[in-house]
Amino acid sequence: MRKSALILAAFVAFSFTSCKENAADKVDGTTDVSANAGAATSTSGDEAKFPVMQFEAVEHDFGTIDQGTNVEHLFKFTNTGNAPLVVVDAKSSCGCTVPTWSRESIPPGGEGEMLVKFNGSGQNQVSKTVTITANTRNGKETIKIKAFVTPKAGAAGGSPIQANPSGK
Repeated sequence: MRKSALILAAFVAFSFTSCKENAADKVDGTTDVSANAGAATSTSGDEAKFPVMQFEAVEHDFGTIDQGTNVEHLFKFTNTGNAPLVVVDAKSSCGCTVPTWSRESIPPGGEGEMLVKFNGSGQNQVSKTVTITANTRNGKETIKIKAFVTPKAGAAGGSPIQANPSGK
C-alpha cells in the first residue's frame, strides 16, 4: 500500500513539473487590452436593430368562471422595433392553457395576435403565464391570464374520507 502511494505521488509530481512552457509567456505583450474591451462592447448599426413586442395589455382577468368552462382571450401586440418580429415559440405554465399565434414574421409597425385558451381547471384564484420566445432583445416575453374558478356543484373541498355517523 505504501509503495503504491509513493508511486502515485511521484506520478503526480512528474505531471505538474513536466510542462516547461509558461502560458503567460505565450501572450503577446504588445496587445492593447483596452482596445479589445472597447471592440467587444461596441455595437454596430445592425446589432442595434431589434423588434420590440409591444402588447396592448400583458395581463387579462377572466373574472369568475365555473370550473371546466373554456375561455379564451386575444392578446394584440405591435412590433414597435426596427426589424421584423418572429415568434418562435409560446409555452404556458401548465397544460390547461394553450397559446396559438401566426407563424409569419411581423414587419416593423405591423400588428400580431396571440390567442390564449384556458380550460377552466383548478379552483379559486388561478393565474397562468405564457412565455413567448421571439427574436426580441430579451428573447423572452411574458403575458398572463387569471381567473377565479368556482368549483362544480358536488365537488366538496376537504378530505374524500367521510366519518361513519352510526359508528359502525
